[in-house]
Amino acid sequence: MVIFDKRVPDLTVLALSRFVDRARLAAGLKGNVDILITSNSEMKALNRRFRGKNAATDVLSFPVSDDDEVRKNFAGEIAISADIARSNARLLGHRAAEEVKILSLHGLLHLAGYDHESDNGRMARREAKLRAQFRLPVGLIERGSKNRAGDASPKPRVRNYRVGPAHRVTEGTQQSRRNT
Repeated sequence: MVIFDKRVPDLTVLALSRFVDRARLAAGLKGNVDILITSNSEMKALNRRFRGKNAATDVLSFPVSDDDEVRKNFAGEIAISADIARSNARLLGHRAAEEVKILSLHGLLHLAGYDHESDNGRMARREAKLRAQFRLPVGLIERGSKNRAGDASPKPRVRNYRVGPAHRVTEGTQQSRRNT
């Protein structure tokens, strides 16, 4: 399910749902994934609550469980800042809709168990391959590594995190959105 708390130009629920379904399967996830597109203030609240960081971030991934049986039906949730997506898209010269798809793909890979902080480039390689398959611009990991290497290109706000199994907590967040 895709929930837009905050709109993104040129992106509909249907278009993002279709992309997420294709990307989810390509990433090797069997279970469904919920995506929340929201504001910086909501992302800041989520980041503070689940990571102890008092700042907005671009994408958070919430794996539902490490149990493969549970993951067959529901793999987890992803929250994305529409504000940061728009800002990064403007900075990097592509559409905000593309940026949301890049963030979704990145979050899906985290839900699939990838961790770019500790996997010696495995996630970066997989993300690059999938971005090419879906014809998306440069991804999050590449942006960070190019900037760390001294590239003079603009540095977007890239802070993406995988939050451990937290379905009990995030279920309430999603449920409250469904009821409003």
